[in-house]
Amino acid sequence: MIGSRPNNGWAIWLTFALGLLLSVAPMPAFMEIGRPLWLALFISYWTLYLPHRVGMGSAWLLGVAADVLYGTLLGQNALVLTLVAFLILLLQQRLRMFPMWQQSLVLLVVLGLSQLVQLWLNVLSGSPPPPTLPFLLPVLVSALLWPWMFVALRSLRLRLQVN
Repeated sequence: MIGSRPNNGWAIWLTFALGLLLSVAPMPAFMEIGRPLWLALFISYWTLYLPHRVGMGSAWLLGVAADVLYGTLLGQNALVLTLVAFLILLLQQRLRMFPMWQQSLVLLVVLGLSQLVQLWLNVLSGSPPPPTLPFLLPVLVSALLWPWMFVALRSLRLRLQVN
């Protein structure tokens, strides 16, 4: 693999576009509170398994796109997704060795920290703070979704030989 040309980078950006679409797709009201953190999950996977292709710069660009899409304070989601990418890069060597359930637990902590930073930024920007416990529910849903996300993205990566 060393010295080979990058292959099928479009698949990475296609999954990021899918993450942006899933993050704004309409859901029933009772499910809206537990919407998974799709962008953070996609960034986590690609940063974990292709750190030479996806990193903090990609996370920042995706975060700015999310800011524009959501109409939030410019740079808010960029900061949060960059934090997720940084933490995953920091733990990358260990995370790849962990079994799936431990990866989910680490991701629970990383995404929990990112949601708390998001909550802090919301309060600093003048938005009324939402209740903290329901604000953290997407973190739990995302951590439970991680094994399925991992299997789907891994099969995509291997089938398309993304490197």
